[in-house]
Amino acid sequence: MEFKAASRYVRLSPQKAIMLIDSVKGRPVEEGLKILKFMPQKSARIMEKTIHSAVANAAQNEDFDVDTLIIKSITADKGPHLKRFRARARGRSTRIQKRTSHISVVLSNNKSA
Repeated sequence: MEFKAASRYVRLSPQKAIMLIDSVKGRPVEEGLKILKFMPQKSARIMEKTIHSAVANAAQNEDFDVDTLIIKSITADKGPHLKRFRARARGRSTRIQKRTSHISVVLSNNKSA
């Protein structure tokens, strides 16, 4: 059985989020949360909250044991860019793109992984 959660429009570059994905993918949920807790990156906090949300979704099912869940997949996809401008020399301007991302987590039990 699979349980999903997503954080959308997170003010974080997908490239920075993708760096941490391989460290927790395929691990048990408890171990993955311990790994993310001690990482200094901003994306670790956001992924941790999204995993907690997926675990809460799994806890809604009474006949399911939450302790057997593993992190089946985590993805960080591109979201829309916030476009801003900065003043430059000689009256010109430069575009600044503030990137956003959509982080999705899928948890499943050990038997189906």
